Amino acid sequence: MATAEQIKALIKSHYDLDAERFSTIALQMAAYEAQKGHKSLAYELKSIVNKGKKSPLKVINRSDALSDLILWREPEDRLSSIILPDDLKVRIERILREFYQRNKLNKYGLSHRRKILLSGPPGTGKTMTASVIAGELDLNYYVILTDKIVTKYMGETAAKLRQIFDFISKNAGVYLFDEFDAIGAERGRDNEVGEMRRVLNSFLQFIENDKSNSFIIAATNNIDSLDQALFRRFDDVLFYELPNKNQGLRLMENKLSSFQKTFDLSKLPFKEFIGLSYSEIAQACDDAVKETVLSDKKKITRQILISMLQNRKKIYRTDKHK
Repeated sequence: MATAEQIKALIKSHYDLDAERFSTIALQMAAYEAQKGHKSLAYELKSIVNKGKKSPLKVINRSDALSDLILWREPEDRLSSIILPDDLKVRIERILREFYQRNKLNKYGLSHRRKILLSGPPGTGKTMTASVIAGELDLNYYVILTDKIVTKYMGETAAKLRQIFDFISKNAGVYLFDEFDAIGAERGRDNEVGEMRRVLNSFLQFIENDKSNSFIIAATNNIDSLDQALFRRFDDVLFYELPNKNQGLRLMENKLSSFQKTFDLSKLPFKEFIGLSYSEIAQACDDAVKETVLSDKKKITRQILISMLQNRKKIYRTDKHK
């Protein structure tokens, strides 16, 4: 086992954002384990450190102006684990395949898709898709806090965008501009101010001139609100929808697969979850498991699952007061 001092030093280096110190201590721990005869563990520790050095995590210093604009996320999702329509999965697979074979495309003067626009209702898999692309390609995954880019001071927003795109060009990864409507709204709207027009114009210039190795992914819940000039700046546009009956049932089967049920899930009426997003169905399944556990029951009942699905409808449906 590692010494108490090594563990404390490792934790301290992590919170100090000292990647070099972190790697050094980890290698010291590996050497310590090797001396103790734990060669397998020592080898695993060295392998983890070496892999991290080959694809280092780019940490934004807390004092950096970008620390409130760009967040690093662990890409936990894989394409095989998400429920999406087959045609949409094919589109995502094409993005991955083009990246893997980008050198072949370059020989013919072609480039792989890396500027992607995602559109659809909340909870339908847009954010998860960005995570999947990062996870499948073993790239760092960053989320741009779009709502914090826009400020009331003239010129400050464009300056923040320039900083973000400078970071993108120097740090290869997958960058998600979530809630993209905040900066991509159509320039001709009556309620728009001059500053927002300048922000959009700046984004258009930055994304068009971007020649980095990074993926730039923008997600919106309302594609109709976006300026038409944006569409030709993206290599692909993916549209997301609420799950149909089969997709909803597949998701529930996956979420509840580790828990016994007292009913045939495939016979659950579509009316019980129609209108719910993938995210809402997943949350209802989690709620059903929690209720089963807390009630000291060994199996999930049809009544409990339907109750949780109905609760989600009441929480998220805007027409509940009509």
